[in-house]
Amino acid sequence: MSAPPYAWTLRAAIRAILAGAISSTAYARSLLERIAATDAKIQAWVYLDPEAALRTAAACVADGPSGPLAGVGIGVKDIIATADQPTQMGSPIYAGARPAQDAECVARLKRAGAFALGKTVTTEFAYMHPGKTRNPWNPAHTPGGSSSGSAAAVAMGQVAAALGTQTNGSVIRPAAFCGVVGFKATAGALPFAGIGQFSPTLDTLGVFARDIGDCALLVSCLGEPGWVASEPEALERPPRLAYLAEVPWAPVAPVQRRELEAALARLENAGARVTNVVLPDAWRDVHLVHRRIAVCEAVEQLGELQTRERARMSATLNAALDEGRALGADAYHAALSRRNALIAAAGEWMAPFDAVVSPPATGPAPADLTHTGDPSYCTLWSLLACPAVSIPIGLSGEGLPLGMQLASFAGGDDALLSVAGWCEERLPFLGLR
Repeated sequence: MSAPPYAWTLRAAIRAILAGAISSTAYARSLLERIAATDAKIQAWVYLDPEAALRTAAACVADGPSGPLAGVGIGVKDIIATADQPTQMGSPIYAGARPAQDAECVARLKRAGAFALGKTVTTEFAYMHPGKTRNPWNPAHTPGGSSSGSAAAVAMGQVAAALGTQTNGSVIRPAAFCGVVGFKATAGALPFAGIGQFSPTLDTLGVFARDIGDCALLVSCLGEPGWVASEPEALERPPRLAYLAEVPWAPVAPVQRRELEAALARLENAGARVTNVVLPDAWRDVHLVHRRIAVCEAVEQLGELQTRERARMSATLNAALDEGRALGADAYHAALSRRNALIAAAGEWMAPFDAVVSPPATGPAPADLTHTGDPSYCTLWSLLACPAVSIPIGLSGEGLPLGMQLASFAGGDDALLSVAGWCEERLPFLGLR
């Protein structure tokens, strides 16, 4: 391990701690020094107490390192409750707020031997109004959202892995923009108790890491035993991939299309079968179905708070909540019924393939810090409850990361990680920023 500890993958750090090559405290110190040296540029953290982090690192291995996550610190998105650190929802309304107990996902991390290193920046209530975080590849560009800090922190080597959430594109898009791996689980497969909700139907827990193996290890600790293998199984044959080049509600930038199709050509040369597909005509408005569910449910979650605190909410969030109020119950229930029908149809549409490949975003991260980029290429999979993963595949001419999104049918998380691992092995990326 000639690389500095902060540059290790999650699994490499765990192996080193278990082998006694480094202590949990020394590893945490390496991360904290990296944050101190680099975070002024990207501002990935909203709360970090270095001394408390070092004490926690020592305490979690006081009886010797154990557990599959053996003494490592994980970044935690700041809508996820942590009893020992503030959970502020990206909003001044919750400045300094401390929950009474950890979210279930944090409790599971701790049972696996890990701890929350600190809290990463989220957009306001995990919606679209951006926080302070910048893109590690170029700070004039957005890191994506809403899990902005988690993606940026992993990309900059400030932490080996982090937790995020996705309602539309909040894991996949920032992973692609920041050049890391992001995995969004099947909706409902990972525990959401103790996490700030925007749309209970669509909200999903996800993770960021540097490779597929690290993602698999982390989600295996978050899910029910045996749900996902801690190490993706090798495929018995090259995968059958569907290629969805474009959705009708958002164009793809030429550079994203070129890089993605070049990556698919490399996978075909390695034996993958790639079939071009298009969305069925009846699905051309699914982005509107997603939107109606999201904003109507947001009113249920945040409507009372808006009534009291409208002046301290962004114009972006207020507009979404006002839209949800205006739609009403009939439109909401019609959207839910349509979603159920789409999920049933999607199983048949996806059945011939091991995964569907599509862009993770319309292009590279925009040079605009007033918004977090277009989530349109995540909308379909978020609506259908599908697992999805983004892997980095190259750089734009401006030196910004570009990714490949793979999705599969709901419940196919384990198999999807294996397919993504096969692809990742044949599409090497540069690594840390």
